[in-house]
Amino acid sequence: MIGRQLCKVLLADGHALTVLSRKPETVPRKCGAAVRAMASLDEWQPELSFDAVINLAGAPIVDERWTARRKQALWDSRITLTETLVSRIAAARTKPAVLLSGSAVGYYGNRGDAALDETAEPGSDFPARLCKAWEDAALAAEQSGVRVCLLRTGLVLSCRGGLLGKMLLPFRLGLGARLGDGKQWMSWIHIDDYVAMLSGLMRDSQAGGPYNMTAPQPATNREFTATLAKALHRPAPFAMPAWLLKSVMGERACLLLEGQKVLPEKFSAAGYRFIFASLPEALNDLLCK
Repeated sequence: MIGRQLCKVLLADGHALTVLSRKPETVPRKCGAAVRAMASLDEWQPELSFDAVINLAGAPIVDERWTARRKQALWDSRITLTETLVSRIAAARTKPAVLLSGSAVGYYGNRGDAALDETAEPGSDFPARLCKAWEDAALAAEQSGVRVCLLRTGLVLSCRGGLLGKMLLPFRLGLGARLGDGKQWMSWIHIDDYVAMLSGLMRDSQAGGPYNMTAPQPATNREFTATLAKALHRPAPFAMPAWLLKSVMGERACLLLEGQKVLPEKFSAAGYRFIFASLPEALNDLLCK
């Protein structure tokens, strides 16, 4: 979802793109006819050069129960792939100027109502450990003289998929529900802001380290539920009990019942002007498209 929108914007800016995909034959249709596809990082030979590398790879973390096998798949799709990517960067005769590498606000773990900027310590649960190892793998590219930006991504809002895409049908049917007590924080970002922020980091030669890719006004799950229901002109009278989510989802229920109040302090300090700073305006824009 993010990659398609990012390709659209980068192509419009005149960039030449190469996309790594498990299904390279679908890349021209999804990303643009001019986009080159790679099926494997083995295709990145030392003589091939790129100005920037953007790493958004990672198997979906919420879709399947966290068995030992699934946890290993999540690890391999993030850390192992990033390690391989960094090794390709090191082998390249001409190094890219920057690596922009995915992470998530799950880095911080469950911190209740604490406001978290980029200096906050990592958490200790599985998503936090996954993000910490993911970031460490990316930072190894600095040894090759490459600037590294870590994208601690919140809930990216788009009507074309992701969290919002999954919520729209039940909410439109009047079956919207808060999760548990609804007090957990949801740090969100409109996809247009996400792509603009990422593009800015790519261009800014002074940018480096972790960045919270979130809007400046996070919402609780109760607030998010009410705002979405209002935007759709539908009621949302229900609550999904925490015990039921835990029984159905197991350990990964923490992704829905716990959260982080994350603030994009580094972007705010740099003077970034959010296109959609508040949740109502973000949802109203997306639901009108």
